[in-house]
Amino acid sequence: MKLLKQVYYFLIYTNLLIAGAAMAQAALTYLFFRAPFDYPIILIEGAATLILYNFSMLLSKPKHPGKSAYRRTRWIFKREWLLWLKSGLGMVFLVYSVFHIHLYTLFFLIGIGALSLAYSIPIIPLKEKWVGLRQLPGVKIFHIALVWTLSSVCLPVLEMYLDGFAVDLHLFQTLFVLKFIFLLICTLPFDIRDIEQDSYYHLKTIPNIIGAKRAIGLCYMLIGVHSVVVLFASIRMEVQLGILATNLLIAVVLRRVVFRNASRYHYAFLLDFALIAQFFIVYLFS
Repeated sequence: MKLLKQVYYFLIYTNLLIAGAAMAQAALTYLFFRAPFDYPIILIEGAATLILYNFSMLLSKPKHPGKSAYRRTRWIFKREWLLWLKSGLGMVFLVYSVFHIHLYTLFFLIGIGALSLAYSIPIIPLKEKWVGLRQLPGVKIFHIALVWTLSSVCLPVLEMYLDGFAVDLHLFQTLFVLKFIFLLICTLPFDIRDIEQDSYYHLKTIPNIIGAKRAIGLCYMLIGVHSVVVLFASIRMEVQLGILATNLLIAVVLRRVVFRNASRYHYAFLLDFALIAQFFIVYLFS
């Protein structure tokens, strides 16, 4: 049990968990279209996500990380060499994979990267100062959901199309909507957890605007909406069953673990595991 806990924290602190989640979500797109896995695209998803999240950490490094109130911050910057090593390896895998995709896909990937960086880099004038997209009221989770949907749905579909795969436009639109809602579900609990921290940094997230209780209710409502869309969508029954099983699992985890232990900072990361679990559950049902 102790070893499992150490592995859990290691995956969180090193951003390997979120990188694995990005790869799983990209791989899920190929299951939807019954297409063979495109491993360079899946590898790009993991490497690019790892680099961007590492960059975000370096950008937000406090002056005295060893004195931070957050265990994660202390752990990461005590081993900053590991952060740079992972980023370097991620860059190697990213460059390698880029040489195995189409040029138009690369341009699209660069656009997604620019949109991702806009989350933290001050590019928008707001109240006589420049801010990143995360500082705009209520934008945070929608920005994250959009970037992840573009990278895990649109990027693989674009590469499939350029490879000559007959892409079903209706199925693509359905997957885009389902993925966007699902990512809102998996992102909102983090903002609920961070409501006090975001208030300290003057970030007006959805929970800050409507309150924690209403935000929790919104989570369950989104799960319901997502499930209804899945039931009425024109997708294979085995995929429907896999997604609905994942939604049920997430609802149980939110109710029994995450929202009951709001003070336990690391419980929310179970939602990152949900991104991986969704792929494997759909894969098993398929």
